[in-house]
Amino acid sequence: MKSRLQEKYRTETVPALMKRFGWKNMMAVPKLKKITVNIGLGEASQNAKLLDTAAVELGQITAVITRAKKSIANFKIRKGMPIGCAVTLRGDYMYEFLDRLCNVVLPRVRDFRGLPQNSFDGRGNYTLGLKDQLVFPEIDYTRVDKIKGMNITMTTSAKNDEQGRELLKGLGFPFREKGVAQ
Repeated sequence: MKSRLQEKYRTETVPALMKRFGWKNMMAVPKLKKITVNIGLGEASQNAKLLDTAAVELGQITAVITRAKKSIANFKIRKGMPIGCAVTLRGDYMYEFLDRLCNVVLPRVRDFRGLPQNSFDGRGNYTLGLKDQLVFPEIDYTRVDKIKGMNITMTTSAKNDEQGRELLKGLGFPFREKGVAQ
């Protein structure tokens, strides 16, 4: 069963993007490929319990423990040490997460005035950071021992930032108007 956001993409966003950019073929319209949610925990090298709680918080979906690629003495980490958790969402899970992110989570962020438009990477992918995991209604605040932030990356098939921005706007992303300060 298609989610509400998938249906909106197919019926509203695709025709609007085809008209906006002058595409004749609907397969040329950019689409959302995946969403990656990453919680980096540098302290996990000293306290493995932090990694377990982060994995439980992301554990509704298949969590993957990220490991250090190389040793860094100043950070007290060695190659292969667990230092974070990551989840990659595709398909129905991706659209359900995006729907909750735009309609439930972001309005719960304190002093939220819209997402900045300058967080695109030049290829149409967008990354946003959240400072607090408690904005997600699924997380029980009585069980949280430490506030952890996270990075959320939306990977699109767009060729440039303008196409990616229009795609995400069409999916309901609340972007801040240019020139408006946070």
